Amino acid sequence: MTWLVIVLLIIGGLIFLILELLVIPGTTVIGIIGFLLISVGIWQSFAHGVTQGAISLIITLFISIIAVYFSLKSNTWNKAMLHTSINSKVNTESQKLNIGDIGLSVSRINPSGKALFNNQYFEVSSLGHMIDENKKIEVLKINSSKVIVELYKEDEKNRNL
Repeated sequence: MTWLVIVLLIIGGLIFLILELLVIPGTTVIGIIGFLLISVGIWQSFAHGVTQGAISLIITLFISIIAVYFSLKSNTWNKAMLHTSINSKVNTESQKLNIGDIGLSVSRINPSGKALFNNQYFEVSSLGHMIDENKKIEVLKINSSKVIVELYKEDEKNRNL
C-alpha cells in the first residue's frame, strides 16, 4: 500500500472514532470501523519497515490524543450546543377544572390522551382502561397537574375493555 492510502486509513479511522465518542452514543459499528481502519493503516505501515511502522504508530497516538483533547474541550462544542431551556409546565390550566366536569375525548385515551373541557384542551389519563375518541368523559381526580378521567356514566355501557 502506498503512504497516501495508509494516511487516509488512519485519518478516516480517527474521524470515525471521534464521531463514536461525541456524536453516536454507545459502542456501535462506527467505533469498530474506526478502530479497524487505524489498525490496518498502522499494520500496513509496518509492511514498509519496522522504523516506518513505529514512527506512524507514535504519530497516530500523538494525533489521537490531540484530537480527543480538542474535541472534548468545552469551547469546541458550545457552538453546536442548544442553549435554550424549556420553562413550560404540563396542564398548568388544570386549576380551571373541577371534579365532575364533563368533556369530550379528542384522542383515544389509552391510558393517556387529549380531551376538551370548556373549549380548552387538556392532557388526561384514565384509570388504565381505554376510552375511544369522541366519547363523553368526566373528571374523576386532579393530582397536581395530572387529570384523571373516566367514561361518563351514561356511556359506561359502551366502554371498550
